[in-house]
Amino acid sequence: MMKATLAAETHALDPLVRASAPAPARAAARSRLADGLELTKPRIAVMALVTVAGGYLMAAGGAGSAAVLFHTLLGAGLVAAGGSALNQLIERRTDARMRRTATRPLPAGRMTPEQVAVFGAVLSGVGLAYLLAAVSVPATVVAAVTLVSYVLVYTPLKTVTAWNTVVGAVPGALPPVIGWCAARGWDGAGGAAVLFLILFVWQLPHFLAIAWMYRADYARAGLRMLPGGDPAGGRTAAAMVLTAAALIPVAFLALPTGLAGWVFVVGATLLGAMFTRKAVGFARERTDRQAKRVLRASLLYLPGAFALLLIDALLGK
Repeated sequence: MMKATLAAETHALDPLVRASAPAPARAAARSRLADGLELTKPRIAVMALVTVAGGYLMAAGGAGSAAVLFHTLLGAGLVAAGGSALNQLIERRTDARMRRTATRPLPAGRMTPEQVAVFGAVLSGVGLAYLLAAVSVPATVVAAVTLVSYVLVYTPLKTVTAWNTVVGAVPGALPPVIGWCAARGWDGAGGAAVLFLILFVWQLPHFLAIAWMYRADYARAGLRMLPGGDPAGGRTAAAMVLTAAALIPVAFLALPTGLAGWVFVVGATLLGAMFTRKAVGFARERTDRQAKRVLRASLLYLPGAFALLLIDALLGK
């Protein structure tokens, strides 16, 4: 009798057991999805795609196509995601030695190098093929240069020379050029060059601030950053002030190239002065707190400058 009762209860609970059984599998799938997303460095990818969109809209003006912009962002996003995964594949050993990156999927052992290699290569390849098929050859070429210079040039140089920051600013400054080429091909190279230069110069004080804040972590991993060989911070401060201040004259290049007019130049000059003021603050007091202020100023400058460029360029057209 007792056996029959237990059997009946077990049978009644069968649907609940069956419903709960896949829970570990679902949790594992969610974890794998989260790891895949982490490999793509989504925050950096979003920032890059904002500049891609900005480059496209400034080049296209009132003749822009929502469909072309969508295809450009999708293709460029896949390339950026694949490049980030391949970057983490190459840096898996240095990532394991830094507190801020030790929990990434590769150093934490949640994914194998082979899995990440396939993941990154597929995303990059599909992204480039998509750009070629749906957008244009010029946009694909610039995206390919961005990928190669980021993964195969900048990433290995991080353990070789402190100049890696300057080299890394090249692929970091190319995303708006992808957008520009998607709209106009190789036409209007002067405007594309100014967009590139603004983003190139902006990255230098931005990443110097980050490198100062995490100098001990970078040194532990064997990454060659300027602050790591500059304990007093004098050279880091000088480079930070000079590059932040350089954004002011760079903004004036928008006038002769026709990229934008005085609305942008005046606004960008004010933003550049604010950015430089924070860098000078770091030069006077070389602390993590002051470096964080420089970082925050950089994160205000870039969206502000691009918003001014869009407003000025679109109003002018």
